[in-house]
Amino acid sequence: MFELRLLAPEDRIETLSDALDALDALSVSVEDADAQTDAEQALFGEPGMPPPKDGWQRSRVIALFADEALARGAAAVLAAQDFFEGCETIGVAEVPEQDWVRLTQSQFAPVEITPEFWIVPTWHEPPAQARQVIRLDPGLAFGTGTHPTTRMCLRWIATAQRTASARVLDYGCGSGILAIGAAKFGAASVDAVDIDPAAVEATRLNADANAVQLQSGLPDAASGRYEVVLANILATPLKVLAPLLCAHVQPGGSLVLAGILERQADELKQAYAPYAALEVSDSEDGWILMTARL
Repeated sequence: MFELRLLAPEDRIETLSDALDALDALSVSVEDADAQTDAEQALFGEPGMPPPKDGWQRSRVIALFADEALARGAAAVLAAQDFFEGCETIGVAEVPEQDWVRLTQSQFAPVEITPEFWIVPTWHEPPAQARQVIRLDPGLAFGTGTHPTTRMCLRWIATAQRTASARVLDYGCGSGILAIGAAKFGAASVDAVDIDPAAVEATRLNADANAVQLQSGLPDAASGRYEVVLANILATPLKVLAPLLCAHVQPGGSLVLAGILERQADELKQAYAPYAALEVSDSEDGWILMTARL
């Protein structure tokens, strides 16, 4: 494989990426050309959402091609385009052969939820102290246990066996990790729903891999009231969903919300005030977990 490296301003990133895709690039990545300098910029996005901008003021665009001729041909075609003005070709270089599967796997280690509860990729052995384990590999659906929002939800589940013998709803299940956690900690039944059919299928497969029983489906599969309702989504949809989610919590039951930044706490409290009194129950790296008893 060969990589073509380009330097481009922020307003050309989308056009360049589309052009490289049309020129048979195997992949296109964008980096901050000023990384690790005083001019470095951070782009912050919420989980499952794109960053607020396509690139940095000075972005390094790296496109992979199957062979050198394709890479150099793409460079020549791009250089002749009007939109390439202000951009620069850094060069074409061969990419050393690597075991990409092993390299990818090395980036995902077991994740500690509590000292005895761990998320462990299938290619790792569980830590000796682990008494409860969820086997989960990185995939297309959000939720691998590495994000603070997921860890906080799982800590809530693991603490004092809060889902034991309960009927549980995981709304916006993603990979199904929260639903699986609830089942592992003794839930009587678990419904896991998502608007994305790929997430529904991922949840089913992950549940099978962890030998737990749950029902996965689209949102209309959620029915009746539950003793525990979990929703790790984002602040904006959580506000919209306030009446629906609270209607699914039985009297005396627990509502658990995540995907919320610390600065959004008051917004969520106001949105849920007609239905429940939300409180901050946990925080990590600028994210918070909010809960209520109905």
